[in-house]
This record gives sequence, structure tokens and C-alpha cells, in this order.
Amino acid sequence: MKELVMIIRPEKLEDIKKILDEIKCGGMTISTVMGCGTQKGIVTSEKAVNEIRGFKTTINLLPKICVEVVVEDKDVEPIIMKVREVCATDHVGDGKTFIRNIEEVVRIRTGERGSKAL
Repeated sequence: MKELVMIIRPEKLEDIKKILDEIKCGGMTISTVMGCGTQKGIVTSEKAVNEIRGFKTTINLLPKICVEVVVEDKDVEPIIMKVREVCATDHVGDGKTFIRNIEEVVRIRTGERGSKAL
């Protein structure tokens, strides 16, 4: 089993949900997050300088959505390919997918383990 952590543009969430539904993903966790990557959060030629409690600060974090799912190994590559098709705009800030190994999963309610718990 693998955990996919996808950091995406907020407007792409519904597309991701459709992809995961088509693959019959058992569930997902969605979080609203803020972050920056290569572009350092800069979306225009000017940085936004704000004053927060008397301190000047540069706001360089952009809103993103974090989608976390645990899937069977066989589903990882199809999900990655479909997410790339749907989410790639060829502009900086499209996001990233992180892939982690999952040793075990246990459903709390029933005690089921492994694939049955997904």
C-alpha cells in the first residue's frame, strides 16, 4: 500500500475527487494549506509587503489543497498519470505528489487489516 499526498491548486480539487472516485478510492483526507515552492509564493512582479503587529513582513505563501489517500500499489501509477493530465497547467505552482510506503492499516471499528481496511 502507498499513501499519496497531493498538494494542488484549490480549483483542481473537484477534478481530483473525480479521479479518485473513478479508481474507487475508499476515502480521502482534504486539508486547506498554505505554502510556497520554487516560485517562493510570488505571483506578480511585486511582493506584497504587509505590516503585522508593527513588523513589516513579506507574504509569500499561496493557498493550496492537500489531498491524502492510501491506495493499493497497482493504483498508484494510474492516479499519478491522471492527476498530471488534469492538474498540469505548465505554470509554476501546479503542485506535487509525494508517495510514501504504508506498512499496515487497521480499521478501528472492526479490527480489519490491510486491503480490507481500506
